[in-house]
Amino acid sequence: MERLERQRIEREKWHQLEAKDLERRNEELEELYLLEECFPEAEKLKRDTRLLSQWNHYIQCDGSPDPSVSPEINTFISLWKEETNETLEEVIAKSKLVLNLIEKLRLLLLQTPSYDLEDKTVIQYRGSILELQELLHLKFNVATERLLRQASTLADLDSGNMEKVIQDENVTLYVWANLKKNPRYRSVRFSETQIRFEIPRILATSGIAIRLLHTHYDHATPLRPVSASLQGHTATVTHFVKDEVQKGEAEISKELQEEYKQRECESVSVCEEETKVEEQGDIEVQMSFVQEESEATKCKLEMKLLSEAVFAAQLLLIENANEKPCFCEDNEVDLCQFTTLGGVYHLDIFELPPQCKPMKGWMIVEILKEGLQKYIYPPESTEDFETENAFPPIEVTLEVQENVIFFEDPMVARWDAEGKHWQTDGISNVLYQSEERLITFSLETFGPVTLIQDTHINMPFQSWELRPLDVNKVLLTVTTVFTEIQIQIKENLCMLASVKVDNKKHSSTLEGRWMTPISCILALKETGLNIFPTGHSHFYVAINHKEPLVEIKAYRQLALLSSAFAFGWSKWNVECSSKKVIVKLREHLTEEEPVQDPNWTLLMFSGDRAQRLKINENSETFSEALKEETEFHSTLYHLVKDFASKEAMEKIRSSKCQFIDSVCYMLLSTRLLSYS
Repeated sequence: MERLERQRIEREKWHQLEAKDLERRNEELEELYLLEECFPEAEKLKRDTRLLSQWNHYIQCDGSPDPSVSPEINTFISLWKEETNETLEEVIAKSKLVLNLIEKLRLLLLQTPSYDLEDKTVIQYRGSILELQELLHLKFNVATERLLRQASTLADLDSGNMEKVIQDENVTLYVWANLKKNPRYRSVRFSETQIRFEIPRILATSGIAIRLLHTHYDHATPLRPVSASLQGHTATVTHFVKDEVQKGEAEISKELQEEYKQRECESVSVCEEETKVEEQGDIEVQMSFVQEESEATKCKLEMKLLSEAVFAAQLLLIENANEKPCFCEDNEVDLCQFTTLGGVYHLDIFELPPQCKPMKGWMIVEILKEGLQKYIYPPESTEDFETENAFPPIEVTLEVQENVIFFEDPMVARWDAEGKHWQTDGISNVLYQSEERLITFSLETFGPVTLIQDTHINMPFQSWELRPLDVNKVLLTVTTVFTEIQIQIKENLCMLASVKVDNKKHSSTLEGRWMTPISCILALKETGLNIFPTGHSHFYVAINHKEPLVEIKAYRQLALLSSAFAFGWSKWNVECSSKKVIVKLREHLTEEEPVQDPNWTLLMFSGDRAQRLKINENSETFSEALKEETEFHSTLYHLVKDFASKEAMEKIRSSKCQFIDSVCYMLLSTRLLSYS
């Protein structure tokens, strides 16, 4: 009987708490809505920044084109095409500007929300990127031909062959011309480097040149197409926002006219008793009041619509694709599963062009109309050659880029020009020397090659923590099987704070460089520090699936509280259902080092209800029981408000909108609640 009575009392108490929660729900949600206005405010500031950037470029007048303006970028491309007599050094110098233009266009596509980008603008930007990439590679070929025409005048005195090495921050170029055609000269090694080619006899006795163009960027991999579902979603959001704005403006205009007529009628009746001057003054005051009222209504409507559009755009970041991409070729690299790292190694064998000849004080050279010709190895037909193994695979040794991290031995892939994809066949005997940062392999035919790593090698995460350092400044720590990555977020900027690999400090060129969140994410991915799932990642990683609406609401509210509270991974997040998330929390007001055994509180959130849990991180079994003497709330903000200090709440209220938006974007990009 006592047990039944105790259960009855508990049920009554539970119902009372639920009733109390329902009673104040509307009030709490209204307050949360006001707090979350920071997200559309941040978006407005980002729009202003983009416009200011365009204006700053315009007033600089430095001669460089604005890549977002079609006539300017087209003129730049046309003028550069006309320059046909550039050296490799000149092309490399110009490539810095070209790569900067490509990066600006890429960031415009990524940073501009889908509802602010028209389809024709996306097509224009992508077209400009492709044109710049193709022209840059063509320029390298033309300049290489010019160099090779002078090979005999640049020959090494010892070997009799020509060697040229040019190193730059974005490109490293190696060119070797076989002038002597010595059959014994079978090992080509560039001086002061570890780059080496073991060539067969037929190449050693041919008038050929070998070029290795190592671009530290990847222009071979095609730009990712926008998926049909994403396009549909984007179009829906864009049209919805535009329609609602037009509808709202029409309603405001109608209200304005009606109010004007009403006020005019009233003024006519008053007109009998007052002078014409007073009447005119009253009408002007009344009209001014109506216009101010309508402007405020219009502003409120625009903010509401922008808020909805921002929410929809954030939801796209955590949307899982419904279908896994299919690939036709057996050896084709799945670019949803693997990532190219360390740039692209363009390996080419060229036929030596006619050489310059001195004649009566002049240098005479024959210029072939067809330009630089590739030497086909192996040839399409091998019937004319006596031995079966006349065209063995060529052994190549390459240096791996210093700032790229491989957590496992990298795979080598070659570019299939016909299929427009990377594939792994035609490559054998791969040997990776991690200490020397060298990779050796045998290649059946020359062409672009790259190194690839599993995109999800650091997923799922083992744990994570978001800790405030100061007002508008936090530290996000993500721990994986191989590494611990710390990212600082300050206002609208992010920075890689530190990297540990196998519990040892690893120096990175990205440390200390403040960037926008999107630029920071791209830079981390390019160095192999990928902790950012995509819409297809759930096909390759065992994840702790959470409902998108629950997940996005949690990230937005965690970001709101991040100035004064530390949050962290909880082992119980796996135990609760997909409609709930569990995180651990503690108030953190000073920039001290993290406590070894801090007193964490466990919070459970379902999107519309937040509660403190009775269990802790060391409990033996999972339970959703409510902590004694606590209540339900509709938001995480109001839940922590019950036990937070005044100083903590003051810090939260003084947080800048750009900071909250940046923290939220990083949480949405890492998806810590689903991928830990």
